[in-house]
Amino acid sequence: MYIIALNGGAYFIIFSIRRTAATDREQIMFGLATIDIIVIMLYFMILLVIGLRAMLHIKNQEDYFLGGRQFGKLVQTFSTFGQATSSDTAIGTTTTTFHNGASGIWSALMMLWTTPLYWFTSTWYRRMRVITMGDFFQERYGSWRMAAFYALISSLFLMTHISMGFKALSATAVAVTPKPLSELTREERLEYKKTLELEQLRQTELNPEQQQRLQELELQKPKKLFSYLREDILIWSLCLIIFLYTIAGGLEAAMYTDMLQGVFIMFLSIALIPFGLLKISSLYNGRGMLDGFKIMHERLPESFFDIFGSITTIDFTWYYIIAVSIMAAINVAVQANQMTVNAAARDEFAARFGFVSGAILKRFFTVLWGAFALIAVVLYADKLQNSDYLWGYATRDLLGGLGIGLVGLMMASLLAALMSTADTLMLSCSSLLTHNLYRPLRPNLNEQHYVLIGRISGAIILIGGALFSTLFDSILQMLKFIWEFNAPLAASFWCGIKWRRANRQGAWTSILISMLLFAAIPILAPVVYPSLKTTSSLLLTTDPQPITRIYQAKEIDVEERNKKISQWDILARMGQAKGLRPVAIEKGEQIRKTIQPPRKAIFWSKGLSSSGDKITGSGLLYIEMVILNQFIDLTKNPHALNETIRTGFRIIIPFLLLIFVSLFTGADDEERLKRFYAKMRTPVHADRPTDEKELKKSVLNPDRFKHRLLFPGSNLEFFKWNRQDSAGFLASIAAITAILALFWFILSIGS
Repeated sequence: MYIIALNGGAYFIIFSIRRTAATDREQIMFGLATIDIIVIMLYFMILLVIGLRAMLHIKNQEDYFLGGRQFGKLVQTFSTFGQATSSDTAIGTTTTTFHNGASGIWSALMMLWTTPLYWFTSTWYRRMRVITMGDFFQERYGSWRMAAFYALISSLFLMTHISMGFKALSATAVAVTPKPLSELTREERLEYKKTLELEQLRQTELNPEQQQRLQELELQKPKKLFSYLREDILIWSLCLIIFLYTIAGGLEAAMYTDMLQGVFIMFLSIALIPFGLLKISSLYNGRGMLDGFKIMHERLPESFFDIFGSITTIDFTWYYIIAVSIMAAINVAVQANQMTVNAAARDEFAARFGFVSGAILKRFFTVLWGAFALIAVVLYADKLQNSDYLWGYATRDLLGGLGIGLVGLMMASLLAALMSTADTLMLSCSSLLTHNLYRPLRPNLNEQHYVLIGRISGAIILIGGALFSTLFDSILQMLKFIWEFNAPLAASFWCGIKWRRANRQGAWTSILISMLLFAAIPILAPVVYPSLKTTSSLLLTTDPQPITRIYQAKEIDVEERNKKISQWDILARMGQAKGLRPVAIEKGEQIRKTIQPPRKAIFWSKGLSSSGDKITGSGLLYIEMVILNQFIDLTKNPHALNETIRTGFRIIIPFLLLIFVSLFTGADDEERLKRFYAKMRTPVHADRPTDEKELKKSVLNPDRFKHRLLFPGSNLEFFKWNRQDSAGFLASIAAITAILALFWFILSIGS
């Protein structure tokens, strides 16, 4: 063992990860120690017990899909935190920060600015007093077909979320359970050798034959890391476990397991940080944990600590962040799982308090994930072939040597993160498919029949998520596409809530034309007319200028410069050196870093690809950008500005279509509108009979709460704020400020 002194004189004793081969053979099973396997098995048993216990309480659809609307603030908080935090959330944040430095954390903090909005939207879901978000479209616009259409689109969207979690968890599990070289099969050894050959070819000057071999290996994508676990078997096993406890106990089981899993997720978020700092300190002769921060600042380039405008994430500008944040706020409001979580609350205060506090918890831990990623850069930058394996690799390296089950606990934490999201998303989908698609086609059956259909449809959703994650190498582009699909639906939601004049014709027009512009034409046009992919006017790219930043040289900058000098000297002796010899630098010296941002395709979602001399567009064709380029030269804009403009179109066009058509067509049925807005104006009481009595009063007297409207003589449904509204909004703003301050504070420690 070795000893590390902490600042202030205390001591940490950590057992070395290197154990004897005999101990490894004795305690390791399938790449995990026996104690780790025991921890994971105990965790699964607890989940199944919770699911079976909750099963006894299910009598109807509301019990199964919404847990009987019985949950208070604590359960709501952990449920929101759990369903918003999957295994891909922490791992994805770590990956982007690992590559891009502190500014990469905005890939996960994008929704930070929308948190105060949740204080108001969460009350809407509860006041609707419905089971699914599809019910909103049916009640507000009087169209079960619109509700069914929403159910299908949202189920596909949420299925991709589940699959992303499966994919991230399987990558981490592989890294936690690696095979040593001595146990590789013959086929695995051959693939491993190909990886070593590929890495060697990438680092040398190549002749034509070697260049051809490099292209062959890059297409084959050989693996360097092999595991005792098979990813497909792991994914299907998790699918079965989620199915058992959620299908049995419904949302009640999901909510209570989310409380347990929330604790595990929090452990996942903080456990690796102190161990990582201590290892940095021990490797670079520090004296304790705080010295780890100091060494981190000495080792990493200064650009890694830029919160905005990092040279590595130059397209992540402030205006692009604002545009995407607005789009996210609009689209997230119409996600089906928002209704599932909020509608299950005992009353509207429990809904709004739990939803906002759960979201704030997620933002807080996101900062910790980013902090760990910076630590991981110092430790593992030159050790990982695939950054998706970072979390699993660090878990085994930092926690495995203690031998007290922490690796198993970390795996349970990742399982918790995945399952706490998958169970809620699965129930959201099954409730939509049952209540808004199946029930209208087969009405008037008993409640137990619909609960059975809900369980069957939930199983289908889980199987679909598992299939997506096993059949595709990457579904990131699909996820982004489906996420943008919500924009047309979101316009109908927001206008339906806040503008009485919004009607069915306007909603359908907005949905169908927006999807035609943003989905159908972009997908089908390149398929029907393949020549579009090679049309020169559609192959335009941005023309970015070189970008220069001035930084203070760190040790890693000196090491990188010395490597470049050595490589130049080797090539010079071979007569192959190009340009001037790099100038040596010293630590602390002012240096210029200049990069040439890559040219980005303007009209194609996946950019341009080349085959020989032929260049083709790939992915979706952005029709709106093609039209706009006829009036504005988009090649002169930075890529971030073009993406901001494209995002703006997806925000504005659905709203303009709905408003325009609604104004020039007849209003919807007035009686239906009165009933809907009577509900939306009436606060929810925790006592069910009292709530029903208050709601009847509002239906009989629709103007009962008209005095609370901000514009009582108009069609707008905006309310005056009361003390609770103001206090919650200001508290949310304070929480955002505190999270940003924490982010800045962590980055400044040891600077």
